[in-house]
Amino acid sequence: MPRSGAGERTYLKLRHFSDRLDRLNINKKIVFPDHEFLGTLCGAQNAHLYLLEEKTGVSINVRGNVFLLKGGDWEVDLAEKVLHQLYELIKSGYPLFLNDVDYAVRILGSNHSLDLKKIFMDKVCFSSKKKIITPKTINQKEYIDSIRRFDIVFGIGPAGTGKTYLAMAMAISSLVRKEISRVVLARPAVEAGERLGFLPGDLSDKVDPYLRPLYDALHDMVDFESTPRLLEQGIIEVAPLAFMRGRTLNDSFVILDEAQNATTEQMKMFLTRLGSNSRAVITGDVTQTDLPKGKKSGLIQAIEILDGIKGIKFVYFSRDDVVRHQLVQKIIDAYERMESGKE
Repeated sequence: MPRSGAGERTYLKLRHFSDRLDRLNINKKIVFPDHEFLGTLCGAQNAHLYLLEEKTGVSINVRGNVFLLKGGDWEVDLAEKVLHQLYELIKSGYPLFLNDVDYAVRILGSNHSLDLKKIFMDKVCFSSKKKIITPKTINQKEYIDSIRRFDIVFGIGPAGTGKTYLAMAMAISSLVRKEISRVVLARPAVEAGERLGFLPGDLSDKVDPYLRPLYDALHDMVDFESTPRLLEQGIIEVAPLAFMRGRTLNDSFVILDEAQNATTEQMKMFLTRLGSNSRAVITGDVTQTDLPKGKKSGLIQAIEILDGIKGIKFVYFSRDDVVRHQLVQKIIDAYERMESGKE
C-alpha cells in the first residue's frame, strides 16, 4: 500500500534511527514516559549523566525521552538500574543531587537487586538548612536501623563516613519526638602537640577546640537561634569525656565521638554512665588514635570484649562509605596504599 508524503518521511526517520542504533552497537534503549522528571535526572548541563558515565564506563546518549546505553553487559545493566531507580526517586519527590548519583552507583554496583528508595527515602531528620538527612550507603542504612533497635551502638570506620553526623541526626530526631529529654555529646580531650595548660584562656577556652566538630554538626541540625538556648538549658550538652565521671545519664541520647582516643578506663566509665530510657552511640576510627605510645585504646578493647553481647551492636564502615568531598575517598585510598607498602 503506497504511503502518503508525511507517512513516508516518518518511516524514513524511524528507519534512519534504527540503522543508526545498529551502527552505534547500542546495548540498551530506555524510554522514560514522563518528560517532567528528566531535567532532574540528567542534572544541570547533563552533569548527572556525565558522572554516571564516568563511574560506570557506559556511554549515554539522550534523544528526547529515549536514553541509549552502550558498553559492557554488566556495566550497562548497572547504569540502566541506576537510571530507573533515580527516576523513581525523583517521581517520589526526592531532591536528587550530584553526589546521589555516585552513591547510587556504589550501592547498586555492590548488589543490583537493592532498592534505593529504602535507603535514600529513610528520613532521619531535617537540618537547620531544611535539607533532609538520610543514609547514603548500605552501611549507613544499617547504622541508622541499628540505632533504632539497640541501646548501645558502635560506629567504627574512617573519616567522612557519616558516623557522628548521622548519630547526631538521630539524637536530634529523638529529642524533637520527645523520646528522650536531653542529648549529651562527649569527646576525649586528647592533647595533640600542645598541652592544655599552655593554651590561652580558661578551662572552657582550652577544651572548646576539641569539641568544635561536635558544635559544627550541631549547628547544621539546629537553627542558630535555638542552639544557645538549648545549650543553656542543658537540653543539649557538649562536654569533654572526663566530665562524664560520677554521672548517671537517664532519659538521654549520649554520643561519644573520637572514641579511639578514650583510654580503657574512660571507655568503661562512659559505658557504665547509661541510665534508664537512654541509648549511647560510640564512634571512632581505630586507625587514627592519638593516645600516648603504649596506651591501649578503649575502643579497641571494647571491640575485643563486648562484641556478641545482646543489646550491643557494632557497625563497620569502609572507604566505600565516605560521603564527604570525593577527594576524601581518594586520600584514604592513597594512605592505605602507603601504609600497606610499609608492611
